[in-house]
Amino acid sequence: MMRLRLALLVTWLIQASMLVRAQDAGPKALIGFSPSGSTHQRLLESSFDSFLNKNNLRDWMKRLTAKPHHLGSPADKENAEWIASQFRSWGYETQIERFEVLFPTPKSRLVEMISPRHFKARLEEPALSEDSTSGHREGQLPAYNAYSIDGDVTAPLVYVNYGVPKDYETLAEKGVDVRGKIVIARYGQSWRGIKPKVAAEHGAVGCIIYSDPRDDGYFQGDVYPKGSFRSEYGAQRGSVADMPVYPGDPLTPGVGSTPSAKRLPLADAITLTKIPVLPISYADAQPMLRALDGPVAPEPWRGALPITYHIGAGPATVHLKLDFNWDIVPCYDVIARLPGAQRPDEWVIRGNHHDAWVFGADDPISGAVALMEEARAVGELAKTGWKPKRTIIYALWDGEEPGLLGSTEWVETHADELTAKAAVYVNSDNSGRGFLSVSGSHILERLVEEIAKDVIDPQTKVPVGTRARARSLADATPEARRELRQSNQLHISAMGSGSDYTPFIQHLGVPSLDIRYRGENEGGSYHSIYDSFDHYSRFGDPGFDYGITLAQTAGRAVLRIAEAETLPFEFTRFSETVARYAKEIDKLAGDMRDEAMERNRLIAEKTLALAADPTKRFVVPKPQEPVPFLNFAPLQNAVTRLMESAKRYEAARAAEASLDPGKQKDLDDLLIRIERLMTSPAGLPRRPWFKHHVYAPGFYTGYAVKTLPGVREAIEQRNWKESEEQTVLVAKTLEAVAQQIDRATALVSSTNKSAGARRGEAFARRLSAKHANVSCECFAPPSVDAEFV
Repeated sequence: MMRLRLALLVTWLIQASMLVRAQDAGPKALIGFSPSGSTHQRLLESSFDSFLNKNNLRDWMKRLTAKPHHLGSPADKENAEWIASQFRSWGYETQIERFEVLFPTPKSRLVEMISPRHFKARLEEPALSEDSTSGHREGQLPAYNAYSIDGDVTAPLVYVNYGVPKDYETLAEKGVDVRGKIVIARYGQSWRGIKPKVAAEHGAVGCIIYSDPRDDGYFQGDVYPKGSFRSEYGAQRGSVADMPVYPGDPLTPGVGSTPSAKRLPLADAITLTKIPVLPISYADAQPMLRALDGPVAPEPWRGALPITYHIGAGPATVHLKLDFNWDIVPCYDVIARLPGAQRPDEWVIRGNHHDAWVFGADDPISGAVALMEEARAVGELAKTGWKPKRTIIYALWDGEEPGLLGSTEWVETHADELTAKAAVYVNSDNSGRGFLSVSGSHILERLVEEIAKDVIDPQTKVPVGTRARARSLADATPEARRELRQSNQLHISAMGSGSDYTPFIQHLGVPSLDIRYRGENEGGSYHSIYDSFDHYSRFGDPGFDYGITLAQTAGRAVLRIAEAETLPFEFTRFSETVARYAKEIDKLAGDMRDEAMERNRLIAEKTLALAADPTKRFVVPKPQEPVPFLNFAPLQNAVTRLMESAKRYEAARAAEASLDPGKQKDLDDLLIRIERLMTSPAGLPRRPWFKHHVYAPGFYTGYAVKTLPGVREAIEQRNWKESEEQTVLVAKTLEAVAQQIDRATALVSSTNKSAGARRGEAFARRLSAKHANVSCECFAPPSVDAEFV
């Protein structure tokens, strides 16, 4: 009889459990939330959406772009104070945090060709009647590259294509030497600061950078004002500080540039260029390029100017003269807080910069006004009585354009507190019409994918994730397309540099996201006087619909992280991504081994041909050292361990019934340290400021990411000893991450066991009380009780 009773009870328990699960079926629970918490969160986000008003974006952009507002300018301070006043009116605890930073501005600029004929570059962007602010000259910075050194050099000119390392290999093969020369490079293929850096390493004495119309001008479409693309006298300003070494104030590496900070002498600031450098327009570049002789440039080097592209050197000889004001100027960060009600010491930080090179409608005000509208809507939620679990901090950074100054100095100043409290940093910058574009920490990839399912594209009326994935499929290679179709996932990109997330993720190890919309807002206004309200409202995002979409997307990220029961981190995708990076490292070494063998074979053929016929005219390149065997076993073993730990954690979370608030906080305390463990105090070789061992900007790419950078760049630089040392270091780093994930798994698993034991005991007590004297013939199951189902 007892066995029959037990069998009936088990049968009933299974049926009741299935019934409850069926009743609970609905939208899938959000990562970090229970099913009921997910329902509440979606209602909160619906209310958030209802507060958004795109007219605010238009009005605020027009106001903030009315005057030039570069770092240190009167309008920059005025904008910061006005932004702060808005946040105060929305209910935020708001302050302006001031730093003192080095910011050079031009005293004089001269580029002239002195032979074979004279030509003086105009170096000025003309006002346009179709652009209402382009004639506003007061306080306007001319086209220049910040953190170029002063210089006065005269030398023959050499065209170096994009001026990246591989271009100098081509020059060497053609017998062209840039030592003692001025190089002219076109924008593209790398961050601008790499071009003078590599030129100086090869012995050049000066560098000129221009925008070729093939990449940024009439080859792409109609030029401004008829179309959106760069016109003949448009020039791209920008920093050339060696930010892959460290960003921020060149005089205060690693410490906040407060008024009392100890500063380096200017001569010791290693992120300044070694040679003078200046940007020019393609109208100014054309006469100098036309005057070059020497070898005809290879086909991939040829731009769209109506000339035959020659390399030089000469006969064009150029005089380049630059002088700067090396001033210390104020930098104004607007910091607004909405304190958390339950976990105030866990911070969700949301940032965008507010400074520009000139008017800055696209870069950065398109992102800044979206952030402001997002923050205003969150403030409206707070006025209804809602309070976030975690503290939300909105930041409008100053000094991003010269080198991430405002964000870097803030992070360095508050490093200890941020290390303890910062949960996630969410960044935006410029944004416009088009497709969702996200880079970031891969522990946040599932969070992004879920958000991208819930935000609707204003143009196509499908989820922004669906549209982004369709574009990825269209642009992918056939092999990559097959993988994308099989995974059915939305992937995010790894973070390099170029915006204010850098100090958070790559210096402190704070998980970060960078969210933008782009792809249908192409144009040539970037860092010119034509980055204006008129240009943006015609070509960037005419209805400001995608500004609202950005607010919805980033706003959901902020709200979900702030409100989640436990931090919404997921590790299986992260571990799979790291495994892919490890395979790429192995393939890189193999490809380099094959390339070296092929190169040396061709060298041998050329050497024999030259010996047989000394009249042949070609340069025999130097042979390359063969690639030795590199032991990647420690890295591969660590990746395997990481993947196993990630799977165990996700299995434990899937089995979890619930965590009480105390255990939720304990789990957060473990999770918040996981990205920190991807860093090391020693940092990367020759650039210790960059401490992350999974993501970093490339030493010779600047913006573009290098994953597993210590190993990858050692191999690329053929430093075999360092590559093996870094392999061991990265393996230890990943093992530490796996151990921390295991601790989180143990916490969840122990909670599951405790909850299971409590449910079993409760069930036994109820069974004993209700059915102690019930025979088999009259048995009936108790009423359904969710507590023990």
